[in-house]
Amino acid sequence: MEADPAVEPELDTVSLILPLPYRIAVIFVLGVWAWGVNLHYLNILKIDVPALIKYHTRTSSSIPPHHYRTYRLAATVTLPLLVSILLFWLITHGDPTLVIAWDILPQLFLFCLAVFFLIPIQRLSRSGRYRFLTTLRRVSVGGIADADNGKFGDILLADVLTSYAKVLGDLFVSICMFVTPGVSSTDKPDRSCGGAYMVPLIISIPSMIRLRQCLIEYSRVRKYPSSSSGWGGQHLANALKYSSAFPVIILSALQRGTNPNDFGMSETGLFRLWLFFVFVNSFYSFYWDVAKDWDLTLFAPASVRNNPEHPWGLRRHTHFHSKEMYYGAIVIDLMLRCTWSFKLSPHLDHFNDLEGGIFVMEFLEVLRRWMWIFFRVETEWVRTNRGPPPDEILLGDMDSSIDSPSISKFSD
Repeated sequence: MEADPAVEPELDTVSLILPLPYRIAVIFVLGVWAWGVNLHYLNILKIDVPALIKYHTRTSSSIPPHHYRTYRLAATVTLPLLVSILLFWLITHGDPTLVIAWDILPQLFLFCLAVFFLIPIQRLSRSGRYRFLTTLRRVSVGGIADADNGKFGDILLADVLTSYAKVLGDLFVSICMFVTPGVSSTDKPDRSCGGAYMVPLIISIPSMIRLRQCLIEYSRVRKYPSSSSGWGGQHLANALKYSSAFPVIILSALQRGTNPNDFGMSETGLFRLWLFFVFVNSFYSFYWDVAKDWDLTLFAPASVRNNPEHPWGLRRHTHFHSKEMYYGAIVIDLMLRCTWSFKLSPHLDHFNDLEGGIFVMEFLEVLRRWMWIFFRVETEWVRTNRGPPPDEILLGDMDSSIDSPSISKFSD
């Protein structure tokens, strides 16, 4: 779309090199490569990810492994992305006016990327893409399959969506700017496009999805109680974790889009309230990652944490090659869960307001989720083959005993 030539373009260096639509595309394509690496390394560890997510396994050694097909899919979408970016650079030469005028190129790639998943070409992982779309359709309204029909896969995808929440918000901004007359999607992003609260609403959707999934699991426990299912407290606690994201999103929107005096608060008071809820959300989520998603004993009583049968703070059955990998993951997860602290440093006060800073934050969250998947899948494999930890039976998941005794005794 053509920008208004009477308006002097103001683009930072990042937006000149990688405008918003390309940054979105890069993160989506990197996500495909990251999933391939997840499958590849977990396969080396003899962890059967397709079996855990109830996806069809290879029936012949002549069929390429799942990670190989994922790499091929990633390469297939990477090549046109690189061609599109190079063509964009050749045409614009870093000229802000040309960058704004040629927003059709990155938008065309995003459109083709979306259409690509619908092309019925077997060599391009058709079954995998269709399985992804089927799962996405189910979880997009907060649905969740039974244990025997791929519940764990639904949980994984829905959790991944929470890490892509800001990227999805930027995708909406990009499309909104593209279809708005006189506005270019490669111009400085207008995150109030569509209304001051539209982007916060988009960002909230992934957490709403997981919240509904947790409530569905809780209702299943209450409807079909058993001696090992408990009363469903684990699912309510998990629902509370996802609910803790909503005050953070709402207060962030209020800090940017309203005058705190309009509802009887000072700017400082609003910031402190935001800081309180972001602290609760970050550390509650970190605790859940370590203690519930990864079954590590870091927060368990001393007698469990110091059990001589396993390294301090870990668990008895592990598949990764060294305990340092687990300790490193804990530290990295804590650091990346607390990236909000960038906003608290005086000399980094505007870090999250710069396009480069926003891009780094989004990339780091996707990187954290990529790491989280390794340990979450490994944990599910241990639960499936070794059973749940003894101290978690009372908080178990009812459908593990009704649908299949070999499935996880509780959701993440």
